[in-house]
Amino acid sequence: MSDLPHHGVQILEINTRNEQQRLDNFLLSKLKGIPKSRVYKLLRSGQVRVNKGRKKADYRLKVGDLVRIPPVRMAEIDDSKAPQHLVDKVSQSVIFEDPQLLVLNKPTGIAVHSGSNLKFGVIEMLRQARPDAEMLELVHRLDRETSGCLVIAKTLKALNQLHQHFRDKAEHMQKIYRAIVMGRWQGGEKNIDLPLLKNTPRSGERFVEVNPAGKDARSLFTPLQYKDDMSLMEVKLFTGRTHQIRVHAQAIGYPVVGDSKYGDKSFNKELKRNGFKRMYLHAYKLSFSLDGQNYNICAPLDNEWDQLMQ
Repeated sequence: MSDLPHHGVQILEINTRNEQQRLDNFLLSKLKGIPKSRVYKLLRSGQVRVNKGRKKADYRLKVGDLVRIPPVRMAEIDDSKAPQHLVDKVSQSVIFEDPQLLVLNKPTGIAVHSGSNLKFGVIEMLRQARPDAEMLELVHRLDRETSGCLVIAKTLKALNQLHQHFRDKAEHMQKIYRAIVMGRWQGGEKNIDLPLLKNTPRSGERFVEVNPAGKDARSLFTPLQYKDDMSLMEVKLFTGRTHQIRVHAQAIGYPVVGDSKYGDKSFNKELKRNGFKRMYLHAYKLSFSLDGQNYNICAPLDNEWDQLMQ
């Protein structure tokens, strides 16, 4: 059996570009092609050293730190590329860009990053389209079937600030969604305050449920338009829990149209027969400030939403 390629010992000095970056994220960027589980094993076993000492994965790097990365035996790297038509689709979805960040109107059906069963996500495709870019990093995530505003940082400073904004939620980051829900909405604006708990059943698929033992989750639903047995809603998030809008909508009896996990299967099946195959949840608007500059980014809905509501 032929030898697998490997990295030798590396001693890397941290500069301002990587200042305040988490140690695990730094290692993942330097050891591309190596499984995440392997990288975290190197950290837990103490084979990675910072200034000759052990550090945890969440250690924030400082300028002048010396990071020792041990010899790493690499599995065969899959250097295949994403299909060009998908790379073009992602590239053409950029709706805003400046020296600090860019924002995509993420298409539905494309994951934000690669995973166990996916070779390519939005971030890999964007890097493929821009091989000379110094830095392109996801600031947050959207579900695969959710479309809309997705922020990519172009500098580490912007990444750190935006991470903090998303953690602080309502104080520094306003997040507004559009959703089409099943049923004719009764009443006006409703504030939904239901705690959410992640649950992973034996099948391995993650579900989220309303549960008093869960984390605080608050969403404000406002009706915008009605059509027979569907309603177009604006949803403002005050927290950012996994599947928050989808689970809150289900819990109050108005599941998101096209939601294969929390929605109404027979209703969705009927829509699919009429050509409406997506989940109708869209990150519509983000408002935040960065280095004294105010950002108000809006990702328009595509024509399919109008067709469904008309």
